[in-house]
Amino acid sequence: MKLHFNRILLYIILIFLAFVTLLPLWTGILTAFKSEQDLILTTPVEFPLSPTLDPLIETFGLMARPIMNSLVFTITATILSCLLGSITGYVLALHAFKGSNTIFVLIIVGIFIPYQAVLVPLVLIMSRLDLYNSLGGLILTHTAYGIPICTLLFRSFYAEIPKSLIMAAKVDGAGIWTIYWRIVLRLSVLPFIVTAVFQFTNIWNDFLFGLVISRGVESMPASVELANLQGGFVALWNLQMAGTVWYTLPSLVVYLVLGKYLIRGFMTGAVKG
Repeated sequence: MKLHFNRILLYIILIFLAFVTLLPLWTGILTAFKSEQDLILTTPVEFPLSPTLDPLIETFGLMARPIMNSLVFTITATILSCLLGSITGYVLALHAFKGSNTIFVLIIVGIFIPYQAVLVPLVLIMSRLDLYNSLGGLILTHTAYGIPICTLLFRSFYAEIPKSLIMAAKVDGAGIWTIYWRIVLRLSVLPFIVTAVFQFTNIWNDFLFGLVISRGVESMPASVELANLQGGFVALWNLQMAGTVWYTLPSLVVYLVLGKYLIRGFMTGAVKG
């Protein structure tokens, strides 16, 4: 009887937590289908009196180009940072040398440097490299900022690879890069997925770098354009929520497609708690 009561209590708690978690999503989606009149006559959790697609259609025209910009630099920076982090983690974990731990610590320090601390030198560097207000500048920035955390995640995984496997490959005459491309990289599918999802989410949700580095429509990220929907005098919540729906779709698709692999990656120790 006590076990049965505990299970019921657990279900009640889980249902409550699910309700609290999904409530903002519920209100956002409903608001995206409301007209300006419905915003006044209904509460955020109520269904619209006269559902309309106008907010979604209007914001799609505004968000289409910024979303494409974000997809380009987010996917590119995710691939580059994961690949470079994988190589760095591989060398530091499986081919340790004198001073490798010091180098690892210096790399990890990059995780704790706040974005605000590098804005001025970042703008100066991007201007001198002629990458200011360009997707190339955003790609370079997010790749550089992503290498430390990617190195940490991959090094944690590669440290679990048996040293005997690496030694056997060396005995067979394989060099450091042959071992990486033919052995280590093939064992890195799950950690790549875990790290890529983590990086994609961080880069996609970034606002500060996009605001500072981009100035024109040709390089404006979706996060900045979403903030511009707020307006200067009147807050049109239906337009903001409709823009939020378009903005969250790519991240939602990534988690729906890669969610099961993400769980496997956590279970195999790709990321340690």
